[in-house]
Amino acid sequence: MRFARLMTLALAALGLTMTLPAAAQEPSGAEATPEAADAAIDVPEGWSLVWHDEFDGDAIDESSWTYDLGAGGWGNGEAQHYTNRPENARIEDGMLVIEARQERYMGSYYTSARLKTEGLREFQYGRIEARVRVPAGRGLWPAFWMLGSNIREVGWPDCGEIDIMEYIGREPDLILGTIHGPGYSGALGLSKWNRQEYDIADDFHTYAIEWDENQITWFYDGDEYSTYTRADVGERDWPFDQPFFIILNLALGGQFPGPIGLDVVFPTQYVVDYVRVFQSAST
Repeated sequence: MRFARLMTLALAALGLTMTLPAAAQEPSGAEATPEAADAAIDVPEGWSLVWHDEFDGDAIDESSWTYDLGAGGWGNGEAQHYTNRPENARIEDGMLVIEARQERYMGSYYTSARLKTEGLREFQYGRIEARVRVPAGRGLWPAFWMLGSNIREVGWPDCGEIDIMEYIGREPDLILGTIHGPGYSGALGLSKWNRQEYDIADDFHTYAIEWDENQITWFYDGDEYSTYTRADVGERDWPFDQPFFIILNLALGGQFPGPIGLDVVFPTQYVVDYVRVFQSAST
């Protein structure tokens, strides 16, 4: 997601966590059990379900998700102030809704939300998958991505970043899959795009990676479209051999997606049907 780089590193240096608990709630996420991993969940052949959130409870599960909070551009010149208010992140009709709003809030003109599993659910290798519907409009930047769990010790980009899905509203038929690491970060990140013949925001789609110690492969609606391997980074470090945590967020404006368009109808929603993590059944 080209990360909230400056903000996260600055707060980490001050010893701040950027984490606030949600209100008391009925959990919606679950550890995988024989009861939870029922016939309703399609487990790919050769994989075992190790964690999932179907967002079918009454509130966001605080045992799985926490928030990044605040404004300041997030290292990318973004316009939103991230909050943990239900106006910006909530469970609705069995789905997670991340809602961007045009409003005055603590010195900003836009609000949104950024949820993460940092310190709660962290994963090394496997198939990481989500079914989501992105919002339409120039300047919108929804993402489904991961950061290395050692970010507070080594910083970004040494921790590594895996962008499972990035969508920028000015390219309505395009999604991106990217990795960032030391020597290949920001504009130099290793990225491949996947273009369709329709507007991606018109419907739900499934985004996934399959990740092991030597490579990461990207999928869109079950079809493989990109792979990066250790060999692709050359002599540079490959930081993707450690635990990572998951992030879901909706950013607005900034250097990457560009200005917020007049065509954007607020409030606008990034809707997540589920997030699932599978690991090899042979391990």
